[in-house]
Amino acid sequence: MPGKRVQFDEETWQQIDLLGRDQMKDFQELADEAFRDLLKKHGRPASLKEALRRSAGMSATVHQLQPRKAKKSRRR
Repeated sequence: MPGKRVQFDEETWQQIDLLGRDQMKDFQELADEAFRDLLKKHGRPASLKEALRRSAGMSATVHQLQPRKAKKSRRR
């Protein structure tokens, strides 16, 4: 997984740290949520599954497969 360094001014970091403590989340969880929201705001897919659904178009339907029936074993 790629890693990047980010820098915040002291006030912003204090607010992010306080938010994390209030919500009992670490920085990575807050960052994941923030970037997912940013992608959603700009209409970008956040996952491969979402991207594939979009590429299939709005008219595409999702078909649920029937569970397979267990084959009976033949013993003599």
